[in-house]
Amino acid sequence: MRFTKEHEWIEADGDVATVGITAYAAEQLGDVVFVELPEKGKTVRAGDAFAVVESVKAASDVYAPVSGQVVEVNGALPDAPETINAMPEQDGWFAKVKLSNPSELDGLMDRAAYEQFLATL
Repeated sequence: MRFTKEHEWIEADGDVATVGITAYAAEQLGDVVFVELPEKGKTVRAGDAFAVVESVKAASDVYAPVSGQVVEVNGALPDAPETINAMPEQDGWFAKVKLSNPSELDGLMDRAAYEQFLATL
């Protein structure tokens, strides 16, 4: 699993990667009440906003950590957005992206580096 400074996580399995927000992000948001997922087939570039998550505190964009095409979305989230709070790094995933440039993963933090980054916040 890799992480961004914007608190997204990504886990690649071959050329398809699952994307979500980190436990830290979910905790900062508070109770998630709404999620807007990207459309299947959408092409995203690393750093682009590709989803929206709203909580009782705020609405936030979710950024694509890599470039590629959305091949699947977590259809359970719109009806159960609280899954993002309960299991942000498991069942609370947002989308699966077919990687167009797998080397982009190399620029992301591993868990140890992400935890060190969190300690600076």
